[in-house]
Formats: sequence, C-alpha cells, structure tokens
Amino acid sequence: MDLHCVMCVRDVTRALEWYEALFGRPADEVIGEEYLWQVGENAWVVVDDQDVRAERVGGAMVTFGVTDFDAILGRLAEHGIEHEPVETYGNGVRHVTVLDPDGNSLSFAGLPSE
Repeated sequence: MDLHCVMCVRDVTRALEWYEALFGRPADEVIGEEYLWQVGENAWVVVDDQDVRAERVGGAMVTFGVTDFDAILGRLAEHGIEHEPVETYGNGVRHVTVLDPDGNSLSFAGLPSE
C-alpha cells in the first residue's frame, strides 16, 4: 500500500521554502503542479496549491513516527520554525506538533531511546 498525504496550501512558493526547511531538502519529485517528499518507503507528503483544493487549505493533519526526533527539533530551530511544547508520554514517546504557514498540522512522534 502507498500513502500520499496532500498538504493544501495557498502560496506554493512560500510553502516550498517551509517544507524544504522542515524536511532538510528540496522536493524529491515534482509532478505537474505537485511537489512530493518521500517520507517512507511508500509514503509521500504532497504540497499542492491548486485552486480546486482551495477550500481544504490548512485542514490537513498528519503524524510521523520518527527515529531522528532531536535532529528534527534542531532543524526546526535552525530555520526559526516554531512548534508546540514537546510532550513526553508515559511510555517515553516524545511528541511535538508544528503548523505550516497555512495551518496544516504536522506532528512528530519519537520513540524513546533504548
């Protein structure tokens, strides 16, 4: 199974700068007017500002399970991207939520160190 999570945005130029900072690289693929970052073997985040999706801007919510939680926090700080306070759950998982410039919610959950 493949997964494509579409992040509908108003201004693709502004969004691309933000997502490049978030993921630490430019889009892995550009297909037509869509910009795609591969975030797993068969998982993609798609940034799209097409008018047909305008009513969905800012409505996406996605959570990533990550192994490089501290590196992600460092990259966010390096680029001045603010995030909600980091939470640590009873099982040791650390969780943080970041909003893109249009209000789409991206959360990162990092497993506890072993």
